[in-house]
Amino acid sequence: MKSGNVALFNSPSQHLELRLTHQNMTVALKIALISIHGLFRGTAPELGRDADTGGQILYVLELAAALAERDDVEQVEIFTRRLEGAEIGSEYASPEEIISPKLKIVRLDCGTTRYLPKEQLWDYLDAFADHLVSYLHQQPRLPDVLHSHYADAGFVGVNVANRLALPLIHTGHSLGRVKSRRLLAVGATAAQLEHDYNMQRRIEAEETVLATADLIITSTHQEIEEQYGLYDHYLPEQMRVIAPGTDLKAFHPAEQAAKHIDSQLWGEFTKHLKYPDKPIILALSRPDRRKNITSLIEAYGQSTALQLQANLMIVAGNRDDIDDLDDAAREIFIEIFQFIDRYDLHGRVALPKHHGREQVPLIYRMVAATGGIFVNPALTEPFGLTLIEAAASGLPVVATEDGGPVDILANCRNGELIDPLEPTSITTALEKILADHDLWQSYRDAGLEGVKKYYSWQAHARQYVELLRDLPEPGQLRHKASTAQVQHRRAEKALVTDLDLSLIGDEAALQALLAMLHQHRHSTSFIIATGRRLDQALKLMKKHGIPEPDILITSSGTEVCYAPKLTTDVVWSRHIDHHWAPHKVREVLDQLPGLQRQPKEEQSRFKISYYFDPQKIEIERIKHLLHREELSVHVQVAFGQYLDILPQRASKGMAMRYVADRWQIPLEQIFVAGGSGADEDMMRGNTLAAVVANRHHEELSQLSAASDIYFAKSAYAAGIIEALEHYQFLESTARTPT
Repeated sequence: MKSGNVALFNSPSQHLELRLTHQNMTVALKIALISIHGLFRGTAPELGRDADTGGQILYVLELAAALAERDDVEQVEIFTRRLEGAEIGSEYASPEEIISPKLKIVRLDCGTTRYLPKEQLWDYLDAFADHLVSYLHQQPRLPDVLHSHYADAGFVGVNVANRLALPLIHTGHSLGRVKSRRLLAVGATAAQLEHDYNMQRRIEAEETVLATADLIITSTHQEIEEQYGLYDHYLPEQMRVIAPGTDLKAFHPAEQAAKHIDSQLWGEFTKHLKYPDKPIILALSRPDRRKNITSLIEAYGQSTALQLQANLMIVAGNRDDIDDLDDAAREIFIEIFQFIDRYDLHGRVALPKHHGREQVPLIYRMVAATGGIFVNPALTEPFGLTLIEAAASGLPVVATEDGGPVDILANCRNGELIDPLEPTSITTALEKILADHDLWQSYRDAGLEGVKKYYSWQAHARQYVELLRDLPEPGQLRHKASTAQVQHRRAEKALVTDLDLSLIGDEAALQALLAMLHQHRHSTSFIIATGRRLDQALKLMKKHGIPEPDILITSSGTEVCYAPKLTTDVVWSRHIDHHWAPHKVREVLDQLPGLQRQPKEEQSRFKISYYFDPQKIEIERIKHLLHREELSVHVQVAFGQYLDILPQRASKGMAMRYVADRWQIPLEQIFVAGGSGADEDMMRGNTLAAVVANRHHEELSQLSAASDIYFAKSAYAAGIIEALEHYQFLESTARTPT
C-alpha cells in the first residue's frame, strides 16, 4: 500500500486540529487548491483572454501566494488541467510550474489536452479526479485540506475528499441558479441553458458540494442568504465570510497629489467643469439601473450647498454614441442627461466618455487629492469591490446600506451608509463629510488602515488559516443538514400578491405571512406584482420589513426583475415595446377633462399614469379616443382614480403568465391575491385566486361569479393567510377543489 494511504485510516481533520492547536505550531499546513478551467500560469496570467480566464484565476493565484508567505503553511499546490495546442502557449503543457519555494502549479491530464470552455468539461472531470488521487498518493503526505473553486472543481473536490477522507472547503465564485435567472432575464430559454451551459449538471454539482463540503467561503453575508439560499442544501452554519483581497500595490494613496492633478487624464475628465479645482464626488459603475446613478444626481441637484462644496463625476463605462449602446444602458444615459438638465447642473457634472481599467487606480488617487468622496448609491451591492479600491486609494466613502458595503464599513469605519431610495439620505452624508475636514481625514486614515487589516490578501490568508483551526470533523455539519431533513426540492409553486391593498395593512398578519413563506421558500416562489415603480416599491417594502421577493413585477406589469440582484428581464421589455407610442398617447390624453398627469416619479418607460375623475369623463370614452388614433394600448383603472396606459402586451396578469412560462411553474400551482381592478387579469383563468376583504369598493365584485375565486372574510395579509388555508396551498402541490 502506498504511503499516502495511511490517511484512509486516520482522520485528517483530527491530525490537523492537533497540529494547529499545538502551542508551538511545529508542523505547518499543506493546502491543495483545485481550479480547473481557464489558463493557469504563475507569471503574467492571460487575464481577459476569454470568459474562463478572468477574476477567478487572479483570485486563486493571489490567495495561494498570500498563503505561501505564511510561516504556518508548509506548501500550497494549485491543481489545474494540463493543456496542449497551437492556439495556447507551451507552458500550459508543463506538468509543474514552480512559482516560489512553497508554491507551485500542478497540471494534470483531464481526459483530453484540448483547451475546452468550462461548459464542455463535465465528461472529463472524473478522469481529472482519478489523476489527482493518483498524484496525491505518490506524495510523502496528503494535503491537510482541499479547497475547490467553482462548480467543476467542486465536483472533483467532492470525489477526492470522499475517497481520501480529506476535509473539503469550497468557494463558488458564481452560482448556477443565480446565473440561470440572469440569463433567462436577457432572453435565454431553458433549452439554451442546457445546450450552451450544461446548467443542470452544474447546479447538481453545486448541490452535491453544498451537501458534502465542510466549509463554504463567501465574500459577503448577503451572498450566503440571497444566493446560496436558492439551493436545496442551503446550510448557513457551514458558511463563513472572508472578503477577497485587494491589490495594495495598484490601489494606494497618492504620494504627490499635485502631480496627479496636473495629469493629461485629469484634464480630459474635468474639461467641462466650470470650477475643476473643487472636491470631486465620484461614482464609478456600469450604466445599470441597479446602480441608481440618477438618485445620486437628484441628491446633488436638490442641494445648493452640495453644489457649492463639490463637483460630481460619474464614470459609467465607455461610450462613443449612446445610440450605439444596448437599450438598457441607453435609457440610463438619457435619464442622466435629463436629470442634469432638470436641475441645471451643466458645468458641475463631469461624465467622461472613456477610461481604461488600468486607469482606475489613478482616477481614485486624483479624486482623493481634491479632498473628494467615493459614493456607491446602488439599490443593492452584493460585495462592493470599488469601495475597497477607493478606501485603499485614500478616499472616504458613502455607500448603500443594502449588501456588502455594510460589512465593509463595519470593518473600516471610513464613511457613511445611506438609504439608496432616499436622495436626502445621500445628500446628508455627502454634506457631512465635505463640511468637516477633520472627519474627512479620519475616514481617510481609517479606510487605509481597515483595508490593510481586513481586505489585503495577507488579511485574507490570516482569516483563512484561523478558520482551519476550527474546521469541524468531516460530516459534522452534513449530519446537521440530514437531521434538518434537507430535501432536494424545486420551487414548484408561486404566491403572487399586490403590495398596497393586499400585502400591507395589518403588520402582525404580514409578519406571520412572511414567516410562512420563508418556511416554504424552497417549494414556493414569492412574487410581488405592483403598480408602483421599482424604486417606489423597494422603498415601501423596506418600510414594512418585506424581504426582496424572488420576482418583482412593477409599474403595473411593465417591469420584471429577479432576485438576488434585481436583474431586469430585458426580453420582457423588448416584447412589450411592440407598437408602443407614448408620445402619441400623451398627445391624445393630456388635454382631456378629468385627466391629470401623475408626478414624474409615477411615470416610467412603459407606463403613462393619470389621476382619473369618472364624473368628468368615462373610461370607455378614453378607450375610444385611443383606438381611433390606432394606438394599441392596455387601459386599466385602479382604486377608482388611477388610470394607467400600458403597452398592449403589458399588464400584471400578462407579466405573471410570462414569468410562469419562463420559470415553468404551472398556472394551476400559482396563488394570486388582489384587492383592486388592476389585479383582475392575474386572477382570471387557471390560477388559484383570492380577493381580500378590504378590496377597493366593488372593483372585483364581478369575479364572484367565478366559482374558483375565493373571497376572504379577513383583510390584507390576514385574508391571504385565510385563503392559503382554504386552498391548503402550502400543504400540497395539487389543486384543491373549492
